[in-house]
Amino acid sequence: QVQLVESGGGLVQPGGSLRLSCTVSGSIFSINHWGWYRQAPGAERELVARIDSSGNTDYADSVKGRFTLSRDNAKRTVYLQMNTLKTEETAVYYCNAVGAYTNFRPFDSWGQGTQVIVSS
Repeated sequence: QVQLVESGGGLVQPGGSLRLSCTVSGSIFSINHWGWYRQAPGAERELVARIDSSGNTDYADSVKGRFTLSRDNAKRTVYLQMNTLKTEETAVYYCNAVGAYTNFRPFDSWGQGTQVIVSS
């Protein structure tokens, strides 16, 4: 079983910054895609940013130039640096990892979510 533990959410003023972290544990052979999604009240979950095993990143248009996603394979951790945050980015942020177990069976796992509130 894969477990994803998120941290770094909280309250920040508009224009401020936060860094989210997601650490994965379990009998993992590979992580092919790893990233962050968010869900605002009354809205559908949407992709924020993700990174593949080659280090290629994919960002939502609304966060390009402000958010940076990175991964530390040795620590099994992915980081989302969020700068110049906007009030409309208040949401629960979820970490997602897609890959394979050591027995080569696939997994698609989600964290429990971390709340980000952007408000003055």
